[in-house]
Amino acid sequence: MKLLKLLSLLGFFILTSCSSVTVNTDYDKKADFASFKTYAYSKSSIDKLEISDLDKKRILYAIDDAMPGKGFTKSETPDVLVSIFTKERERVNVYNNMGWGFGYGWGPSWGMGYTRTTTTPEGTLYIDIINAKTKELVWQGIGTGYLTTNSERKDERIAEFVAKILEKYPPVIK
Repeated sequence: MKLLKLLSLLGFFILTSCSSVTVNTDYDKKADFASFKTYAYSKSSIDKLEISDLDKKRILYAIDDAMPGKGFTKSETPDVLVSIFTKERERVNVYNNMGWGFGYGWGPSWGMGYTRTTTTPEGTLYIDIINAKTKELVWQGIGTGYLTTNSERKDERIAEFVAKILEKYPPVIK
């Protein structure tokens, strides 16, 4: 019974670690983040994105859902511009499995083993917050994680990326 519970717990950690998003942030230490209350999108960055229009909409909807929780409202005369950028790559996973063999001591031996490789799509989402008056970057959040090709899960996966990234905004200035 204890083994079953241990295996269930191990399986849960494996599943959650595969779905997590790794986030890094950077910011201008002299920026007054408390003064930023309104936002709009940088149209030029949105137009340059090399992803499907549906995925663009998913990202923008997820940002629109998260920004009010950060004290922002959308505006025609914004304090900050939100710019986004994406990258995608195939992550190669290599699994070496050792088989059985015959041999003696540290000398020569015979055996069998095999290597299995898989590829997984991995994506990176950059969310930049730019001071609308000075046009200077004041905050950047970068989220990296596995992507899904299942269209039904894309909404929640993109929302997870955005939420994890914006969780780090505003920065804790020490």
